[in-house]
Amino acid sequence: MSAHRRSGLIGQFALSVAVLAAGACNRGPASEPREQTTAARPVDDDSQKRASDVARLNDRVTELEKKYADKGQEVASGSRTATPGLRGEIKEDVTNARHAVTDLGTTTPENWWERHERAMTRTADDIQADVQRISGRKLSPPAAHPEGTTGTENSGTAAFTSRRDAFVASLRARAEAMEKSLEHVKTSGPRKTELNDTRARIDKLQHDIDKLRSASADEWWDLSKARVTDYVDRVESSVGRLDDNKPAR
Repeated sequence: MSAHRRSGLIGQFALSVAVLAAGACNRGPASEPREQTTAARPVDDDSQKRASDVARLNDRVTELEKKYADKGQEVASGSRTATPGLRGEIKEDVTNARHAVTDLGTTTPENWWERHERAMTRTADDIQADVQRISGRKLSPPAAHPEGTTGTENSGTAAFTSRRDAFVASLRARAEAMEKSLEHVKTSGPRKTELNDTRARIDKLQHDIDKLRSASADEWWDLSKARVTDYVDRVESSVGRLDDNKPAR
């Protein structure tokens, strides 16, 4: 074979290899990272949204802590007075609001229901204590409900629905008993304000129970965030009323 022909074949072979290599670069593997990035983006966006929600609530609690400190100084100076016991109660609420937001930051599909159930039970306990103090009547202890499992084991299953329904029924019975206990309470002045506030809290609890009745495990973040946001709203309102009373003259 002549040197000229051999050189031509080598050139053709090199050109074929280059064409094949170029074709390979334009196929499959290069497009896979783009598909993976696109698929991963909604997950990243959800995580960023949750982080933003927590950051906003943290900012609100920081402002609450500052406002509580400012109003506390006014009460301490004597320029304003607070209802007896209210200052300590609100201080505890402000601390609990900080803890609630911190917990929200570590809430996951695996632990959300346990935390949600525990928080709503604690809210019902707090309201019931106020109802018993205002009405002077002792309410029956809450009925026990099944413990069951939580998180992903329950998600989208009959187990989750069963535990949710049992909890809703137990909580609704408590709310109705509290409402009935206050039906014939008559009072005036600051006690009347407290009575109205307690009735409003029972109404809010019943509203939350109604929402929970049809909730699914997929709504874990929206339900958890709404619960913490509502609590921060309530504490914010309480701090705003801390120095409502003017000193007696």
